[in-house]
Amino acid sequence: MASPTLPPVVSLQGADDNKIKSILDVLFEPSQDLHLLAIPAVRNTPFSSYSSLIEHVGSLLFQLAENPTTADSRAELHAILGSHPRLGEKRVESAQSRAEQAHLNSSGTSSEKEEEAGKLKALNEEYEARFPGLRYVVFVNGRSRETVMNNMRERIDRGDIFAEEREAIQAMIDIALDRAKKLQAAD
Repeated sequence: MASPTLPPVVSLQGADDNKIKSILDVLFEPSQDLHLLAIPAVRNTPFSSYSSLIEHVGSLLFQLAENPTTADSRAELHAILGSHPRLGEKRVESAQSRAEQAHLNSSGTSSEKEEEAGKLKALNEEYEARFPGLRYVVFVNGRSRETVMNNMRERIDRGDIFAEEREAIQAMIDIALDRAKKLQAAD
């Protein structure tokens, strides 16, 4: 299967919903809530680069986090953040997420991998119980499973849902920036 590519960012201004959705899905993960939030901004704002588009979408997410006007806006934010697959999931829909998580499953003996997979599954469950409606999102960026699990443990222990929202948004931005760079977006 060929890797997705990104069209010139200037082609998105005035583009139809399906084209913008496909770009958002590649950069951020498929999310109907993200589509509803970001499509009008993408269509109506001239961006000079994918970096500026991604930062703008990130600012919209930070606005949701900083100024939740209703329970619906908080649910919308959590739905967007929850569009990322759980770390260590065996079945990951997004080709980008599969590639980004691949190294998490690539070292150690099979029994060590199974043990670590079990620990990661338990941490995911503990995280989601601690922060209902959220999913742990981190920019893996080549970090080891142990490093990622330590980060998850620290964030669970911190217990601050508002800090979690901000960290997850920043991770989504970092992931999207990395994806755009790897897909050699025309900036």
